[in-house]
Amino acid sequence: MTRSTGGVVAVALAGGLVFGLVGCASATPSPPASPSSPTSAPTSAPPTSMPDLSGEFQALEAEFGARVGISAVDTGTGARLSYRADERFGYASTIKALAAAVFLHEVRGSARDEVVTWSAEDVEAAGYSPVTSEHVETGLTLSQLAEAAVRQSDNTALNLVLARIGGPAALDAALVTLGDEVTEVVNAEPLLNVIEPGSTDDTTTPAAFTDNLTRLVDGSYLESADRATLLAWMSGNATGDTLIRAGAPAGWQVADKSGGAGGMRNDIAIIDRPGGDPIVLTILTNTLDPDAEYDDALVAEAARVALAAFEQ
Repeated sequence: MTRSTGGVVAVALAGGLVFGLVGCASATPSPPASPSSPTSAPTSAPPTSMPDLSGEFQALEAEFGARVGISAVDTGTGARLSYRADERFGYASTIKALAAAVFLHEVRGSARDEVVTWSAEDVEAAGYSPVTSEHVETGLTLSQLAEAAVRQSDNTALNLVLARIGGPAALDAALVTLGDEVTEVVNAEPLLNVIEPGSTDDTTTPAAFTDNLTRLVDGSYLESADRATLLAWMSGNATGDTLIRAGAPAGWQVADKSGGAGGMRNDIAIIDRPGGDPIVLTILTNTLDPDAEYDDALVAEAARVALAAFEQ
């Protein structure tokens, strides 16, 4: 039996296959390979040195029977913490934040107020749809759908937003314009949760998602008002309280988008901390046993370990 937050899953993730990077998970679990130690991102000035936390993350993997990918960056200093950051994972519903960002970039003005309708069959086919299932008769505006996709992880809402911006292929192309040639967006909900052995479809790496989020908040892609809108939606994420937020130090504000299906459990976040620049953090995980369900505590503990390295 599998469970899904923001999707229906047919194939649970397990240990990693090897591609040019370390590849997406297969249905046959295998022990994770030893990852490289955390590295720092190149900047014009040498970034702050980060500690090697490989031992702590390996201990979490052993405790939870899972593979963990971490990519975190201090947007002020460029200091970067990495663990399996170039290995592939299924992204699940975390992609909804990026789809909403592309929507905000490409759909302007009154076009966002266009009312869209759908059928009960659309909702049933998409799976988890707590908002759109209640508005089949009336529909919602495109902006409301984008918000529902991020705040409530509504699957039907994502599919309708994707249709407006040109489908999964258009989202994939938009990510390439952001500099992301790693993420492979192929399917809408619920098929984006089905990670076939040996395929890179609907997978990414922690480093790629952290770089995407960084570009979304640095002013190079979204206008300031749209950036504020996206952060407000992510700050109101209803499915993230037990994830990065649970592992963040007291007083740190987390705007995140979670994702989970079967053995996958992920969270991506932009984190404001007192007295410092924002931290962008991506945590992607999958269980090594294809029949095991994910555990939110793994993401929370991985966040606690990673964010402690950025405390001032």
